[in-house]
Amino acid sequence: MQKRLTLKGRTYDLMENTLIMGILNVTPDSFSDGGLYFDTGRAVEHALRMVEEGAQIIDIGGESTRPGHKPITGDEERARVIPVIRAVCNATEVPVSVDTSKAEVAEAALDVGAAMLNDVWGGQKDNGLIKLAAAADVPICLMHNREEALYKDVIAEIKADLLKSVFLAEESGVSKEKIILDPGIGFAKTVTDNLQVLKCLHEFTTLGYPLLLGTSRKSFIGKVLGLPVEQREEGTAATVAYGICRGVSIVRVHNVQYMSRVASMTNAMLRGGCYDG
Repeated sequence: MQKRLTLKGRTYDLMENTLIMGILNVTPDSFSDGGLYFDTGRAVEHALRMVEEGAQIIDIGGESTRPGHKPITGDEERARVIPVIRAVCNATEVPVSVDTSKAEVAEAALDVGAAMLNDVWGGQKDNGLIKLAAAADVPICLMHNREEALYKDVIAEIKADLLKSVFLAEESGVSKEKIILDPGIGFAKTVTDNLQVLKCLHEFTTLGYPLLLGTSRKSFIGKVLGLPVEQREEGTAATVAYGICRGVSIVRVHNVQYMSRVASMTNAMLRGGCYDG
């Protein structure tokens, strides 16, 4: 697996520590924090707070991807995210990722300072995102997704779908060093599917690319624990720690302060006596 990731001129050692990606939803309807950061000023304040708490990447999205979400136009999505991305990029040197499946939104985001693309359809819905990543020479996270949660062999099929995304990216000129994979926890998967993906995370790391894990506060945690979204931090922490032990390089989280601590402790244990603080 590639050992380093370069973002906005910074090179991160993925073998040393887990990167923390802080979630910033500029939406009125996201499942966890919809409407909280719809205002640009509040969004920037929250981004800076996440940076202080340990975020190495800020992931900004303007369209909810929760089950049953209402799709929005590219114009509406641009109107939501571009002012926030511009303001956050002006306020901090921490790299910004744009969470979008629309090439037009991604292009506008790159124009105002975004340094990474995060596509929940893995380049298979709008190939323009992959072409943009290649042209701009920026990292792209290719997430697994499907229209329906129908599998005969969930792990084998997710791996095959991810490799198809990788093929599309490399055929378009994206270098291997710029590709990140995400098994798509919570997307077109049952609770059992999600738990099986977590159990087998090590199989996805064998594909040779850094793995991003996005489990934060998701419904499968709520169903396992019988808890509403605002009470899923412990469940999220368990998945973050387990994911790191299974080779995940980046964790995408809402509560940066708590999950950064979980990641730091997990990494210290994995190093086994190599604490240098």
